[in-house]
Amino acid sequence: MKHPSSREFFAYWDGKRAGARAPDRSAIEPAAVRGLLGDIFVLSYDAAAGYPFRVAGTRVCALLGRDLKDRSFSALFTPGDRREIENVIAVVSEETLAAVAGITATSEDGSVAHLELLLLPFNARANAPISLTGLLAPFETGQALLRDFKLTSYRYLDPPRERLVPRALRKLAVARGFMVYEGLS
Repeated sequence: MKHPSSREFFAYWDGKRAGARAPDRSAIEPAAVRGLLGDIFVLSYDAAAGYPFRVAGTRVCALLGRDLKDRSFSALFTPGDRREIENVIAVVSEETLAAVAGITATSEDGSVAHLELLLLPFNARANAPISLTGLLAPFETGQALLRDFKLTSYRYLDPPRERLVPRALRKLAVARGFMVYEGLS
């Protein structure tokens, strides 16, 4: 992650999951990430509707020049990148994996803006709609009215590994010239 806002929100989300694959949505407290709220959003996991925004921060809405509630997230992307971002969202939601992506967009004056997208899953609960959260942060300040988002890169962030208790390595001499080291594999 390159953007400091992405790193901060991921660290908060990671702390709230406490070793699980993802935290419950109710574990995320807006007051704890007050300075990031303008860049944060929540999406509904509804492929048919293009993963609509449930909530979008003020800076995210300002970048697009409108209120985003109930608008399609995937429709922000160019037709060539739409399927790919939808696949990323599906993996984040269904496999409970976080993802970070580099994005470019075109501003109203025709210049290219660079942004970082962080997508974070919530723990799925019975009888509750699936949703995910994220953060969209521009690298340049003063960007407004962006359109034609393009996915330039993305990667999934590994789930937490099971923490292993370090063990002392023992060196066993089995035969002359052949050594066996017992320990972690």
